[in-house]
Amino acid sequence: MLRRKRLANNKNIIILEGIHKWRRWTLKRLLLLFGAGCLGALVNSLAVWWVGDLGLARALGVAVAPALTKAWLYPRIVWGGIWGWLFFLPLLNSRPLVKGALLSLGPTLVQLLVIFPYQANKGVLGLELGTLTPVLVLIYNSIWGVVTALAIRYSR
Repeated sequence: MLRRKRLANNKNIIILEGIHKWRRWTLKRLLLLFGAGCLGALVNSLAVWWVGDLGLARALGVAVAPALTKAWLYPRIVWGGIWGWLFFLPLLNSRPLVKGALLSLGPTLVQLLVIFPYQANKGVLGLELGTLTPVLVLIYNSIWGVVTALAIRYSR
């Protein structure tokens, strides 16, 4: 909190009170958001692997069936935690499912417009993997967003 104090020479100074409490709260909040994002990414990754393993993605004409390895899983979990910091935005806090679905559009757009075309060389929206690839990416990332939002909600 800010408090104004008048000195003997009639000059005002502003005293910062509680700055340590604010810093501690912010650090705890950032750690919580990162952890919740990691949990969301783990559930998302297991869903992607499971759908691929069952052959559902192939049945939909989408060539996404990753092997469940540490090398595939680790970066997804770390990036899920980093994307979890989006939940710091004071947006729809009373509606966590809507907030999770809405914020999942960030990683979805990056996947479809940056990762697939430029890193994986699978074309814009990943259409070289199948015409329903954007739909599956949207569903998978919605799982991340909703699980992250619920983890944050129930951790308080």
